[in-house]
Amino acid sequence: MKKLIALFSIVFLLTSCNQVKIAYVDVEEILKEYEGSKKAEEEMKAQSEKIATELDQLAFNFQQKVQEYQQKTNSLSAKAKKQKEQELMQEQQQIQQRQQKAQQLIQTEGQKKIDIINEDIESFLTDYANQNGLTYILGTSKQTKSVMYGDKTLDITDEVIDALNDDYKSNSKEEKKEENTKE
Repeated sequence: MKKLIALFSIVFLLTSCNQVKIAYVDVEEILKEYEGSKKAEEEMKAQSEKIATELDQLAFNFQQKVQEYQQKTNSLSAKAKKQKEQELMQEQQQIQQRQQKAQQLIQTEGQKKIDIINEDIESFLTDYANQNGLTYILGTSKQTKSVMYGDKTLDITDEVIDALNDDYKSNSKEEKKEENTKE
């Protein structure tokens, strides 16, 4: 009987040691509050504005050429009109191609930044789970609703955001130190 009680005690201890610990995070909130996301968003906005300014300048110059043509149209021969119209059409097509390439570039760069941010967050969550003895960290958002109900004590979103931002800031400081030592 004592052996049976000892066996049950050992089994109970082993099963209680292997207890599954689960927490969840609001993915949208993390992406919104993560300093790395904010910086990437600022960079993309600045890049978009720079490209938009360049494209606006091209469009402005093109419009001036069109206005000049319209003012001189009566004094041009039919052949000269046709040639100028072809030149203007080609220039307009080139501007449209540049706009398309710029949009593709912005989308590609944006996707790269999103991928890097997602990798950083996933890596961080893996480390966070290991350090805090969590078996699973579930992600939820308003769109996915993968956690239909969760005890608020299991919501570690704010803790993760704070720790993730601290990690980001310390990595940013290290990168700046490395840049300064290279110079």
